[in-house]
Amino acid sequence: MFNPIISVFSFLTIIPASRGSLIDLNVIARNMHYFPLCGGFIGLMVGLVALLSSTFLPQYFSSFMVLVTFAIVTGVHHIDALADFADGIMKKGDGQSKRKAMSDPYVGSAGASALIINFIGLYIAVLNFESPIKLFYAIIVAEIISKYVMVMQASIGTSAWSGLSSPFTIEMKNRTKVTISIIITVVLIFIIEGIMGLLTLGIVIIIGLIILIISYKNFGGVSGDVFGASNEISRISALLIFSIFTM
Repeated sequence: MFNPIISVFSFLTIIPASRGSLIDLNVIARNMHYFPLCGGFIGLMVGLVALLSSTFLPQYFSSFMVLVTFAIVTGVHHIDALADFADGIMKKGDGQSKRKAMSDPYVGSAGASALIINFIGLYIAVLNFESPIKLFYAIIVAEIISKYVMVMQASIGTSAWSGLSSPFTIEMKNRTKVTISIIITVVLIFIIEGIMGLLTLGIVIIIGLIILIISYKNFGGVSGDVFGASNEISRISALLIFSIFTM
């Protein structure tokens, strides 16, 4: 059990499973139901930075450190996906044109705007927490939620084209894996944040479904960039909700 979890954790971060190890996408896809659990570990890492920095440093500097830590730990993979997703949905034309815009290595104006909004929103959300311990718990839960949204989208969606998302959408049609993912997510969130955490989960799931609908309208399905963008949007949505209701 531990090797798959370590592999998934390595896939979601820049931390390698072992020296010289290569990521097998099929192995990751078969164990996607562990995404929320690994999200909890990622949240714990970033949350500790937030807890320590907000306790001993000015809040504005602590918020900046959280942004930097997220970028470093996750290797900016999902942030890049957010930019590609924004470029794709804002591109005029048919699905082929939108797909080409997503795969363009250069970030367009829509992608750049999405990145700026994401960073500013995340900075404001973290800055708005008055209690370091509440910020610590919120970051952990936000990561669990953001990882579950990707699992949810894979379990009900189909790939827009044959690519990185295909193994995930195929593997997550397994009801047992879907159930395991739901149990992990709900139990962890309830233990950490109680009813407020579950309410936030429900709201962010709706946001994830809206992203799924937008993806189908523009691309005809989901893709790796859609998953990555959903991760970023879900995280910032959860943190903003927590920051508003924990003031």
